[in-house]
Amino acid sequence: MKVAFLGLGVMGAPMAGHLAAKGHDVTVYNRTAVKAAAWLAQHSGASRATPREAVAGCELIFSCVGNDDDVRAVVLGPEGAFAGMSTGAILIDHTTTSAALARELFAEAIPRGFGFIDAPVSGGQAGAVAGTLAVMCGGDEAPFERARPVIESYARACTRIGPAGAGQLTKMLNQICIAGVVQGLAEAVSFGLHAGLDMERAMGVISKGAAQSWQLENRWRTMVEGKFDFGFAVDWMRKDLGICLDEARRNGAQLPLSALVDQLYARVQARGGRRWDTSSLVEPLEKP
Repeated sequence: MKVAFLGLGVMGAPMAGHLAAKGHDVTVYNRTAVKAAAWLAQHSGASRATPREAVAGCELIFSCVGNDDDVRAVVLGPEGAFAGMSTGAILIDHTTTSAALARELFAEAIPRGFGFIDAPVSGGQAGAVAGTLAVMCGGDEAPFERARPVIESYARACTRIGPAGAGQLTKMLNQICIAGVVQGLAEAVSFGLHAGLDMERAMGVISKGAAQSWQLENRWRTMVEGKFDFGFAVDWMRKDLGICLDEARRNGAQLPLSALVDQLYARVQARGGRRWDTSSLVEPLEKP
């Protein structure tokens, strides 16, 4: 297919690369042109100076940027994607945003003859590079089924959850789960260190039981070593938790643990850890 990819950050660049590797005709756009040039040095495709130009003639348009405002900047307005898309084209937004924005863009797309799918992802940069992301989607079934085989270029799971906004709501579930698990793991690691345990043996055995999780398998060792200069940044996790807490205020859900973990991440930020991995929750426990 002729496709466009808007946003070539740590997630978008490898995702767009998988599309090119699968033989799709890829045109890219990035706000910072040097990233588009770097992508073109490694992959076949083309780049354009604006989203409107990048999407011209494309069947599917993918976006993966920072937040609600960034999505509006690349989609709406005279130089946005909607200004250049053809009737029948589908916009698939992989950004983690509010569900309200997803519904807003869906409502904007339909009268123009476009499809829209909110499709946030889980799996991090490693999953994007490996092509093993989990993609949770909201929107109408027909455009989803048309886009799904292409999304599977970089996903091991791609599921339509429900109508517009359902993908973003599911991503909120994902982040709520992660926040609690990472805080529990941080406390367990700190406790084990204070107790003088052989952490290699201790974590090795509990990882084979009910405490097993992706976070335990992939983060306990770097927590023990105090290494956080990689992975999913605290700034982005606080952005995501803010979205979760805002939505909870709207729908009446109670998120006491998520609210607490959000404030614990604020302490990490205050220590200069804005770009540290989310596993840095252990740092203020070890260094009060």
